[in-house]
Amino acid sequence: VCLEKIVQIPLPNGDILEVYEERPEWNLKQLKTMKVNKSKLEDIPVVREFPGVFPEDLSGLPPSRETEFHIDLIHGAIPVAKSPYHLAPTKMQELANQLKELQDKGFIRPSSSP
Repeated sequence: VCLEKIVQIPLPNGDILEVYEERPEWNLKQLKTMKVNKSKLEDIPVVREFPGVFPEDLSGLPPSRETEFHIDLIHGAIPVAKSPYHLAPTKMQELANQLKELQDKGFIRPSSSP
């Protein structure tokens, strides 16, 4: 949970490691572990009502599928010319690190558009 500055890390034994970030005047950091009961998909009412609709594993993106999609272009129209916004080098590096992490975890994938 980013706003509350809590990071939850699942451990191999089933426990959840929660890291709390607080910034008091002397920059003290806390690390606390606790056992958390993990909810199952069957505990969600909609999933119980329609079990055939939901897959067993919901981690990551859905599989790639062949879809027919096209955009009808207007003859003679030109693309909108807008330069990308600039970021400070440190922010650009942080953005690149976060995108790489999300890609490694399978939450996002590279665009396949031309």
